[in-house]
Amino acid sequence: MFPFALTITLSAFLLFQVQPLIGKYILPWFGGGPAVWTTCMLFFQVVLLAGYAWSHLVTCRFSARTQAWLQVGLLLGAACFLPIGPSPETWKPAAFDAPAQRILLLLLANVGLPAFALSTTAPLLQRWFSRAFPRRSPYRLYALSNAGSLLALLSYPVVVEPFLQLGRQTRIWSLLFVAFALATLWCAHRARLNAASAAAPPGGGSPPMSAQEAIDALADAGGDSCAPPRRAGAFTAVLWILLAAAGSAMLLATTNQLCQEVAVAPFLWILPLSIYLVTFIICFDKERWFSRWWSAPWLLVAVPIVCMVFKEGVDAPMWQQIAAYCGVLFACCINCHGELVRAKPHPRQLTLFYLCIAIGGALGGAFTAIAAPHFFVGFWEFHIALGACCVLTAFCWLRDRPWEQIIPGNAGLACTFVIALTLGAGIVVLADFLYEQVKDTRKDTICRVRNFYGILKVTETEYEDGVGLKRSLTNGQICHGFQYMDEDKRRWATSYYGPKSGFGLAMTHHPRRASPEPLMRDLRVGVVGLGTGSTAAYGEEGDYIRFYDINADVKMLAETYFSYLLDCPAPVDVILGDARISLERELARGEPQEFDVLAIDAFTSDSIPIHLLTRECAEIYWRHLKPDGLLLLHISNRFLDLEPVALGLKESLGCKAVLVASSSDDDLGIDSASWVILTNNEEFLCTQEVVDERDPDWPEIDGKPRESLVWTDSFASLWRVVDFDFDWPPSWLPRFLGGE
Repeated sequence: MFPFALTITLSAFLLFQVQPLIGKYILPWFGGGPAVWTTCMLFFQVVLLAGYAWSHLVTCRFSARTQAWLQVGLLLGAACFLPIGPSPETWKPAAFDAPAQRILLLLLANVGLPAFALSTTAPLLQRWFSRAFPRRSPYRLYALSNAGSLLALLSYPVVVEPFLQLGRQTRIWSLLFVAFALATLWCAHRARLNAASAAAPPGGGSPPMSAQEAIDALADAGGDSCAPPRRAGAFTAVLWILLAAAGSAMLLATTNQLCQEVAVAPFLWILPLSIYLVTFIICFDKERWFSRWWSAPWLLVAVPIVCMVFKEGVDAPMWQQIAAYCGVLFACCINCHGELVRAKPHPRQLTLFYLCIAIGGALGGAFTAIAAPHFFVGFWEFHIALGACCVLTAFCWLRDRPWEQIIPGNAGLACTFVIALTLGAGIVVLADFLYEQVKDTRKDTICRVRNFYGILKVTETEYEDGVGLKRSLTNGQICHGFQYMDEDKRRWATSYYGPKSGFGLAMTHHPRRASPEPLMRDLRVGVVGLGTGSTAAYGEEGDYIRFYDINADVKMLAETYFSYLLDCPAPVDVILGDARISLERELARGEPQEFDVLAIDAFTSDSIPIHLLTRECAEIYWRHLKPDGLLLLHISNRFLDLEPVALGLKESLGCKAVLVASSSDDDLGIDSASWVILTNNEEFLCTQEVVDERDPDWPEIDGKPRESLVWTDSFASLWRVVDFDFDWPPSWLPRFLGGE
């Protein structure tokens, strides 16, 4: 058994190790948004489906000898793609009109065949195992494969990412793939010998059985201690697909929600996926590990809690969001996967069973990654997936009525009625709550759009008891700027860009502004992140402002619903595409922009594009600045302390840095903001207004120098900058318990 266990574990390890590896590789090329990871997950789910379909086909149609030769050919073909790793020159996007399709094509061309070969392993080797060891259950190998997957996911952010460069990661992965291929060939040889022995006719008096007949005979003889000897019908197959789809959709919706609000980083990808795999391990390793009597109550508790946290929105601390979302993900997946195990078939339908699971996983992934962004203008896939898991769990309970084993007769029927009524009422209440949340998101909304990069919403509300109107742009749950609609206030610089903010000081007190020559007072300004265009409020005649934004819908909304760009007396250009790639290509064309001010303010909700804060990217910014230019980093964030990262960039660039933490002013529509200004411009740093507003103690805290942190393209860990904001009890707990 050991060779089969080793091979299946190694294949699962490689399949799930390549996902964060390749995701981290391409993340900077497509804007660093959450949808990059969900698209990657969809790709690997579809590849898994293709691998399971292949395994089902070859085990049903071909002899053991032919299966082995087909697998040899597949492994040789996959080896032609080693070492893995897409070429930046070939695959960096030139345009961003169809990022999801380009990501899928990139993955298919670079890791498609190796991933496909790995995905065929679990079902195929379990069939070969059934042939070699007919009296032993193959389902534990499935749990073992999930354990290998979990090991890959947990080891990546802890062992692989911190200590190995991306290039070395790809080479080591490729060497392990070769070892896996050799182990697979050994298992094929072992299974073929055992199948030939089992299928040999006694005394030579009867014709040899086909491979399928031999497998069925061995399965009938050995049975499976974990599954009843029954064949599944069409209804059961549909149930397998629905249960798998609900769990998969819940996984991707939860991952998207976490990454949208915090950051797109491996450990936030890996945590939900690890929970998803743990539920598979629990359910498939031993049937007794899963019990409806503890899993269903968990779901009944987790769902109201996540609804309260969801309603809290931006006010819920990070640890509460992670705990609530991961808790309900575990509850949903343990129930869906537990019901899958209870409905598992005879080993002769093993590959069909796994094929249906893969179909469901791919459908759930496609719903979340492809259909939802196309058809929904909100993150409603989370609500739908949560409701689907609850409905399927209730259906399985009512179908099997497990309480009747304890409470027989009329009392059992009465219990069935009461439980059905309770479950039905609970689902109705949940649906009503989720509907109210969806309805609340539409309040005061005049425009809402959703695309690959997230959800944008423009709202119009009254201020000062109806004195005037203001329009706000929201991305996720965070306001990314607003504008007063009154004629006398519409050019006010609001939100994070007040006159005493880091950006306001840079624009109004740059030494060029004080030049005695009028023609020397103009500024050349670059801004990474458009938002409403609020920063254009500082533009003066003779200036030039150049915005970089990856999202074409942001440009559309800024030009349609806000007037900052139109009212600016300076010429304004908006360059669409990932800012880093655009700036790199301008340098490659010999077109450094010679900015006096370059501001980095590209955030999606509170999620940060890490690739815009690495040492390599900072060097690109520096090459676009004049010698006395100012590089501004907007580091305001609810969950991440980015000051160490800013200090790391200061050390890498060899320049000076100041922190400007401005306060809010409701009368002027100004929010508190933290900006770090990197520059060698001593004249600017000595300006009285800058001296007055800068933090005089920074970069010290409590008399001790703050530790710096250098992020690079190969390594950027969030662990040292995360602020979990742990407080107890949570603000929503009294309401949850029925208090005020």
